[in-house]
Amino acid sequence: MSLYFTVKWLHILSSVVLVGTGFGSAFYMFFTNRTRNVAAQAVVTRLVVRADGWLTTPTVVLQPATGLLLAHLAGWPLTTPWLWLSAGLFVLAGLCWLPVVWLQIQMAAIAQAALQTDTPLPPRYWRYARWWEWLGYPAFVAMLGVFYLMVAKPNF
Repeated sequence: MSLYFTVKWLHILSSVVLVGTGFGSAFYMFFTNRTRNVAAQAVVTRLVVRADGWLTTPTVVLQPATGLLLAHLAGWPLTTPWLWLSAGLFVLAGLCWLPVVWLQIQMAAIAQAALQTDTPLPPRYWRYARWWEWLGYPAFVAMLGVFYLMVAKPNF
């Protein structure tokens, strides 16, 4: 297999892991929060934090590295409009994701403390959950845009 196709495979695989982990984590945390089951929320928030650390973070690094290498290997100038737009959407998603990571860590700690003290989750947890959810929407829309641009490579 050529270097180009190896890098392309890594790029596609890491994009699937990035978006798949993000969507899966969001799905479980969103619906677990609606159960108001503190034990479930403590487990799911802890696992979402782990998934971000083990899966999402490495792919956030791998995506731009493999993307830039692919552009170079394919001979696309970095001034290509769809590359710039794709990079911009990726940065937008990242700017949403960074506070989400912090929120998830806080929510996991709050849920664990509530579980250990057998108390309901405090309003702060729910405030963080709202911010977590609202930051997720633009991040996912941005990543859908990145996927479109990666596949279509439109000629603007």
